[in-house]
Amino acid sequence: MHIPDGFLPPQVCLTGYALTGGLTWYSLNQIKKDPDIQANIPKASLLTAAFFVASLVSIPVPPTSVHLIFNGLMGAVLGYYAFPAILIGLFFQAVMFNHGGMSTLGVNAIIIGAPAIAGYHLFRQREHLQGKRQILTKALSFAAGAGALLISASMFAVLLITCISPDMDVHAERTAILLSLVGYSIQAVVEGLFSVMLISFLEQVKPELLKG
Repeated sequence: MHIPDGFLPPQVCLTGYALTGGLTWYSLNQIKKDPDIQANIPKASLLTAAFFVASLVSIPVPPTSVHLIFNGLMGAVLGYYAFPAILIGLFFQAVMFNHGGMSTLGVNAIIIGAPAIAGYHLFRQREHLQGKRQILTKALSFAAGAGALLISASMFAVLLITCISPDMDVHAERTAILLSLVGYSIQAVVEGLFSVMLISFLEQVKPELLKG
């Protein structure tokens, strides 16, 4: 899901940087409203490190391989901290391991970071709905974890399909990209279940981490 350098035309890369700049500015403005920023920075740092490491691990899912992302989980736990955290993680992955690229950093940040914000807003619905809170929290945790990954995978596939170079075998490339969605669907279930387990654990031992 990390698009490397050379796959996208310059205008798409520039658009990605513009959108990333705008969403970073908006996220930082939302973070400024947090009454306890100093307490939440360590939490954001910890999950940034987890994202950095997890995204480097390749898991073979024939006919392709996938990388764990956990952007929905980051959104549910971090809120608007998630976008700058993901941006920082992507930057160091590109610089240190050539995972992704600098020209596509903005695009990759939007593909992975924007769905994290969507996952945050989805998870927050538990604050507005009445009923069995534990069941609701588990359902929204799964939806945030799996849903954010599926949104990212869909954005990734659509972007690559629309930007396939005419010099390549367009049909073969399109087929390969669409087949990768099978692997991402399996990954979405895994990330959704992991989100349920971690958030359920946090709700029992440190519920204040899930507030706001």
